[in-house]
Amino acid sequence: MDDQLQMEMEEFLPLRDVVFNTLRKAILTGKLKPGERLMEVHLADRLGVSRTPIREAIRKLELEGLVIMIPRRGAEVARITEKSLRDVLEVRRALDILSVELACERITKENIQRLFEACRAFEQADKGKDASVIARADVAFHDIIVEAAGNQRLRQLVNNLSEQMYRYRFVYIREEARHDNLVKEHREIYTSIAGKDKKRACAAAKLHIDNQEKSIIRQIRMENESRVNNPG
Repeated sequence: MDDQLQMEMEEFLPLRDVVFNTLRKAILTGKLKPGERLMEVHLADRLGVSRTPIREAIRKLELEGLVIMIPRRGAEVARITEKSLRDVLEVRRALDILSVELACERITKENIQRLFEACRAFEQADKGKDASVIARADVAFHDIIVEAAGNQRLRQLVNNLSEQMYRYRFVYIREEARHDNLVKEHREIYTSIAGKDKKRACAAAKLHIDNQEKSIIRQIRMENESRVNNPG
């Protein structure tokens, strides 16, 4: 487990919720890796709490699908599978295409400027090579597009997928060879929306998700092969 795993005390929240949020964030950002065992005693010691809030947090994480219980092994971080990835990205692809299409119709000059600035901010974040910063910049860019689409139901659907997407973002952001393409894809999405070119924007949004899927599946298969070749 990552030695930097620490709780951020949140005012007014019960300790069990702080522990849950800490472990959840660690899973989503990859500090707790897929397949990693979650041992109550070790986690309690690392976070300076009793085993009770750890046990409660693990139970809630299991309900969210972020943790699974393995017979005779206990709790471990759920692995990202190709099926779970495809299920999420099939929906996200459709939502992103709809978002850019509506944004081409409805985006304001103010939001075009905000999108331009978010595009530049992503490029700057990418130069720093900090996965957390890059992921936040990526989320900010796409959030502006969803906002510009002007559809509250669409925004709710995107938000429902946001946590799972955040976990997948960290997987493909780790593949540094993809970073130049990510920058180019964001530029293409921005340019097509700013020019109100629906066909070009939809194609760019689809390509963006398609490339993410290929990158993550490639890493899933590499990890699976590594487990087979190096069991235990």
